[in-house]
Amino acid sequence: MKDQVMYQYENNLYKSGHKLIAGTDEVGRGPLAGPVVAAAVILNPDITIEGLNDSKKLSETKRNELSKQIKEKAIASTITHISPREIDQINIYKASQKAMIKAIEKLDPKPDYILSDAMQLPGIPIPCMSIIKGDSKSASIAAASILAKVNRDAYMVKLAKKYPKYAFDQHKGYPTKKHLEALKKYGVLDVHRKSFAPVHDQLYKQQKLDI
Repeated sequence: MKDQVMYQYENNLYKSGHKLIAGTDEVGRGPLAGPVVAAAVILNPDITIEGLNDSKKLSETKRNELSKQIKEKAIASTITHISPREIDQINIYKASQKAMIKAIEKLDPKPDYILSDAMQLPGIPIPCMSIIKGDSKSASIAAASILAKVNRDAYMVKLAKKYPKYAFDQHKGYPTKKHLEALKKYGVLDVHRKSFAPVHDQLYKQQKLDI
């Protein structure tokens, strides 16, 4: 029943004559470190992928399994990163927006309709519907959220190997107690978002000590 509900937006659009419906979503707005990552997915209307849902509601094992299915069965899928430096330059909202737009623009074939998770996408010359909590209501958006989450988590695991003291593999850059303690003890890295309050405050303390 859940799978049928997840495809309701797509099915209505198929009935309206749309054939290439893209879902887009981003992950990583809240972390203090690492990129914001967006994905865009055009699902195949002839293939139902069971179990699609908001990536945060799925186990890591289930996300990884579904990520493989999405890449294999979707008509097209793309993933984009916006770096911490650019996040600091343009702010996290605009960075999230930019990541989703870039993911849409990279799709081949081009979609004829876009479903986005709670965000308007200015400048895209394609009809678009913004759905609040879309990653738990639309299969296409859910698929994008899964690809973005799996990709970003893998990226943070790689960062953990480069900076083992920060345990990025455990908290993925989110402001957990462990991350905040590491930030205080070892300082700010290039991969941190310096415009975010805990990082900005720590950077200020470091600079005062250096004077």
